[in-house]
Formats: sequence, structure tokens, C-alpha cells
Amino acid sequence: MAIYGYVRVSTLQQANEGDSLETQLKQIGSYSSLKDYEIPPENFITERGVSGNLEFEKRPEGGRLFSLLTAGDVLIFSKLDRAFRNTRNALNTLHELKQRGISVHFIDLGGDVTNDGIGSVIFTILSAFATFERERIATRIREVKQVQKAEGKFLGGFTRFGYLIEDERLVPNPNEQKIIQEMRDLRRRGMSLRRISYWLDRIHGIEMSHSTVSNVVHGI
Repeated sequence: MAIYGYVRVSTLQQANEGDSLETQLKQIGSYSSLKDYEIPPENFITERGVSGNLEFEKRPEGGRLFSLLTAGDVLIFSKLDRAFRNTRNALNTLHELKQRGISVHFIDLGGDVTNDGIGSVIFTILSAFATFERERIATRIREVKQVQKAEGKFLGGFTRFGYLIEDERLVPNPNEQKIIQEMRDLRRRGMSLRRISYWLDRIHGIEMSHSTVSNVVHGI
């Protein structure tokens, strides 16, 4: 029988909020002592900089650990959200591990959730709530971005040629807008996109592919 502890952190913010790798390791260490489990240092599996949106089996260390586990092994997590992205992934993975004879413990749920006791029921309920919370947060973020977009705020990404950012908003860049107008005039006169690209480089020192020239000219 082998005992494993799994810890994961994805952002500096999580670390600052008490979910740091060190905190998780201490929690698992204390829990293991109470259960008389002995975890060798190499059996503490650490996942750094990996989002919880990635399914456990598809994470670099999670996937490796998943393939290592054999019947009789014990897998310990400090918290439910360190392991699974949604209810379906949580229940499917837990079912497979249980079928393989592996015990899964979540410290925040009180211990073993692979038995048929209250821990299993709590696991199912909290997995559903965790999924609901993530979906609610994602919806809230989308709504905020829609409001910001309607207010003309810049939401990130590449700044289009002809514009600059002022007070979180895209505003016309007078010099580049003048060049865009020249490009459109040349296009109306029949100059090819490649020739306009060459003209931009020769006259204005601006390197721009002919496909980008097309997008700029057409306001895309």
C-alpha cells in the first residue's frame, strides 16, 4: 500500500489566500499523522501553475499520479477544489478510483469519500455546489465584460492600428488614422494590397502584411 498527497496551486492570489503549496502540504502531513499514514517525500505530488479548469487526469502531475495508483493505495487532498474542475469529472474519477480499490481522502470533507458513508454523500453535494459556483463566477465575468465593451473600454489583446488606449478606452490615433485614409485612397485608385504594404514600409517605415493591410483598409 502506498500513500500519496496531492497539492496544487495556480495563481499568486490563491497562495496569498491561504491555499499555498506549503499550507496544503502541512494540512496533509497533519492529517496523515492522525491516521497513522506515512507519506514518503517523493509521494507528495506537487502541481504548480496549473488551472483547476484542467481535468485531474489531464494535468502533468495529476495524470502521472493517476497512472501510478494501484489497489490498496491512499490518495489525500487538502480540499475538493484542488482536485476537480466539475461534478462530472469528480464523480467519474472517484468512481474509477473506487473500482480500482483506491481510497480517496479530502481533508475539508472529513476524510475518506470512497466508502459508502456520509463522506461520499457530502462529496457529491459539494462537488455540485463547486461546479455551480464556478459557472456563476464565469457568468458574472462575461456580464462585466459585456458592460465594459458597451462602455467602449478596452478588454485586452492587440491594439488595432489607428488606435491607442486612453483611460481604458480605445481612441483614434490621429497620425495613424491619417495613414489609414491614405491607404484607402491608394486602394480606391487600384493599388494592390502588396503594393500598399511596400509603400507603408518605404514611406512610413511601418511593416504590415498585405492581409493586415486588407483588414485595416476595411476597418476589420
